[in-house]
Amino acid sequence: MKTRPAGPGARAPGHGPLAGGLRFTAELIAWVGSAWALWPHSIPLAIGAVVLLIGLPAVFSTPGDRPGGDGPVAVPGIVTILILMTQLAAATMAAWTLWPGWIAAAVTVLCLLVPITDRPRWRALTGTTQG
Repeated sequence: MKTRPAGPGARAPGHGPLAGGLRFTAELIAWVGSAWALWPHSIPLAIGAVVLLIGLPAVFSTPGDRPGGDGPVAVPGIVTILILMTQLAAATMAAWTLWPGWIAAAVTVLCLLVPITDRPRWRALTGTTQG
């Protein structure tokens, strides 16, 4: 298990402004887009999707990953990564379902950038070293 950096204002790897901002934007698109795309087909399914997309990372987290604190259920880093990948897939699918091609393409690029900017965080989550 990785420990957090010491000192006031210290951030864990991958929690920089760029990585965190891109990740949050993609998550927000997943939350809103999934509900929006599913609502006309099934209101309970739309609500369930949002509850899962927001609830999973709120409940299950890797100890030491969040600057603001850990979730109630500790999980290995790979689970945190898989939850994020689920959100990225949801954002991409919702974008292509709802919006014109140029917006959907921009969301897809965003979702492809998140794993690139999150590499230091993912290394810390999985305990791998740079090489």
